[in-house]
Amino acid sequence: MTMKGDGDYAFTSRSPYGMRDEATYAGALSFLRRPYAPDPEGADVAVTGIPFDLATTNRPGARLGPRAVRAASAQLSWGPPWPWGFDPTKRLAIVDVGDCALDHGRPAGIPARIERHAAGILRAGASMLGIGGDHFITLPLLRAHASHYGGPLALVHFDAHSDTWSDEDGRIDHGTMFYHAVREGIVDVARSVQIGIRTHNEDRLGFTWLDAAWVHEHGPAATAEETRRIVGDARAYLTFDVDCLDPACAPGTGTPVTGGLSTHQAQSIIRGLDGIDFVGMDVVEVAPAYDVAENTALAAASIALDYLCLRARDRPDAV
Repeated sequence: MTMKGDGDYAFTSRSPYGMRDEATYAGALSFLRRPYAPDPEGADVAVTGIPFDLATTNRPGARLGPRAVRAASAQLSWGPPWPWGFDPTKRLAIVDVGDCALDHGRPAGIPARIERHAAGILRAGASMLGIGGDHFITLPLLRAHASHYGGPLALVHFDAHSDTWSDEDGRIDHGTMFYHAVREGIVDVARSVQIGIRTHNEDRLGFTWLDAAWVHEHGPAATAEETRRIVGDARAYLTFDVDCLDPACAPGTGTPVTGGLSTHQAQSIIRGLDGIDFVGMDVVEVAPAYDVAENTALAAASIALDYLCLRARDRPDAV
């Protein structure tokens, strides 16, 4: 029997609010030590893992990303994160609903399975924070969100790659998702922006690029300002591929590209996106087998925490 104060708060906590003191190197793991809750009803945010990497075109291993990001997040779960100065878990009821169960032996059914999983979270009234998994997972997640909200969403997309390469055969591929999202009408390209791009693609499908060179030249504050201008008052979905970061900051990913953003730049941009009506977020492509000292997993967990702080910024403490 676990006594009060002994730890394992992922299972023993009776409240979705507030951080608690627990050894970062021990205990049952959930994202930010949030309580596991198979039913997210009543929660503001439901964190879920999507352990899928069958769509990778280079190095596999992102199926292990959710586990790695949860483990890294234990370092961040002891108090108010810098520079926010407040504890977002006191303002948002956040639970971890575990991973989406997938049958890798039946890959054709996986996109629909991911979409149903996300739809269930949204029907319960919670916003979703997804942890990948390769970047293909964003397509079924976008389908679920667009269906739930009744129309296309603005997309704020951090990546080294545009992921808009043409595909007429319906491939399950982590380089074609946003081609399909545009064709299906679930993304409003006029209100969308792709940040950190540094691979060639002649057809941008109407997306605005604030590529890596633009970010390096203009800086994070201008990047955030331009993103806010483009998105305006549209409902938006945030997707962050860790290969947006330079391999020096995020080596643990399947398709690293040199010349990318630093972790500082990326976090500063996200911290500057206040006012955007985000309805969901995912962070993807953490492949821990290629990581160094868990740096990539920690970067992904920190970026997800910044997103939660952004969502909680203007809310009062609930506890």
